[in-house]
Amino acid sequence: MQNFDVVVIGAGPGGYVAAIRAAQLGFKTAVIEREFLGGVCLNVGCIPSKAMITAGHHWHKAHHEFKNMGFNIKGIELDFKKLLEWKNSVSSKMSSGVAQLLKGNQVTVIKGEAQFKNSKEITVNGETIQAQNFIVATGSRPIEIPGFKFDEKDILSSTGALALDHVPKRVVAIGGGYIGLEISSYLRKFGAEVTVVEAQGNLLSGVVDPECAQVVSRKLDKSGVKILTNAKAKGQKKTKDGYDVTIEVNGKEEVLKADKIIVTVGRRPNGDQMNLKAAGIQVDERGFVKVDAQRRTNIRHIFAIGDIAGQPMLAHKASHEGVLVAEVIKGQNRVYDVKTVPAVVFTDPEIASAGLMESEARAKGFNDLLIAKFPFAANGRAVSMQETDGFVKMIADKKNHILLGVHIVGPEASNLISEAALAIEMGARLEDLALTIHPHPTLGETMMEAAEATLGHAIHIIQRPLSTNGKNAHP
Repeated sequence: MQNFDVVVIGAGPGGYVAAIRAAQLGFKTAVIEREFLGGVCLNVGCIPSKAMITAGHHWHKAHHEFKNMGFNIKGIELDFKKLLEWKNSVSSKMSSGVAQLLKGNQVTVIKGEAQFKNSKEITVNGETIQAQNFIVATGSRPIEIPGFKFDEKDILSSTGALALDHVPKRVVAIGGGYIGLEISSYLRKFGAEVTVVEAQGNLLSGVVDPECAQVVSRKLDKSGVKILTNAKAKGQKKTKDGYDVTIEVNGKEEVLKADKIIVTVGRRPNGDQMNLKAAGIQVDERGFVKVDAQRRTNIRHIFAIGDIAGQPMLAHKASHEGVLVAEVIKGQNRVYDVKTVPAVVFTDPEIASAGLMESEARAKGFNDLLIAKFPFAANGRAVSMQETDGFVKMIADKKNHILLGVHIVGPEASNLISEAALAIEMGARLEDLALTIHPHPTLGETMMEAAEATLGHAIHIIQRPLSTNGKNAHP
């Protein structure tokens, strides 16, 4: 029987980080993984999807945007098999890096599936393992909907979609959330005919700032993606040349033709696995493990982090929790008390958010707000990149100018948002951003200029006077 100070179940971005930090703090540590080091994120999620999005971006530029710069590219061809090999090599490189980090920190890696025997013991591959502390980091899985059982050949989850060995001619994507739109975006750029079926009235509803979502929706429409909102998928039928997908739009049935069906309606936590009941761990009705501010479950020496511990289900939140829990076990006075968890949607253009949306700010009692946008069309670097869609939007408390939220849709939004996250975390005011000299010419200047616009004195856009609802608009 093996015995450890800390055993981490799951080697995703929460689990492997927790294991490394625990080992750094002097604990005899093991991490158990049933599939692949790095978890869903590194192998069949975040990393491979971003590789394909990057490839799609380059392909689109070569065909449509380089001509404006005087580049006449002829005969460019897509070797999709080679592209997949490259995409897989990116994931493999990252996963191998995790293996080296675990080994370098003397973490014992155990391949297999863990099941709790009781609160002190688990079994893996028929062997019993004991630990003083357990960290459950087993993540989540794609949600299936009735009538669309995944076969990962024609009816695909995000995992199957990222493993496609060719560009399908006709794709029906069920779900207009961030995963569905990211996949739909790059498939369209590679030439697929894509129809997005979304049950809500808008894409990314409740996930991002509505004005940001509108920019992406318009760009998708312009690219040829067909978007059906207030539409529900009812069923599918195999035909001689693909699938008939029956949907209901505003009470009327329609049939869509498809070669591949991608279902991305969300993910569910894996709280129904690992025999958690045997350890006495409480799980809520949605499958999330109940945790406190230190990520302890109701069993004091068992912790849960990442997707299984609640929203937001994001890799960077899991990593943060992994470090936190290892330090709590060491006896440090740590709690999960972040002001914001930034989020990114890698559509075209990208969307990134930190802090509160306007509706959330008002719901929290911030009724007197300053709100303004600075467009990328007024930024020299964005113009030189031919990427002028979108804006930086800021929301601040009018009373003291403290920044409450930043919402970006446009080029490199995923990189720009980190400045906003830091500003919100440290309680910065609009003046802190506006008075910080930003290098020129850069996209980062839009943060400074958006702060100036929110204060009512933008330099590079003409603003109308402050409206009664606190919004500073530009023509």
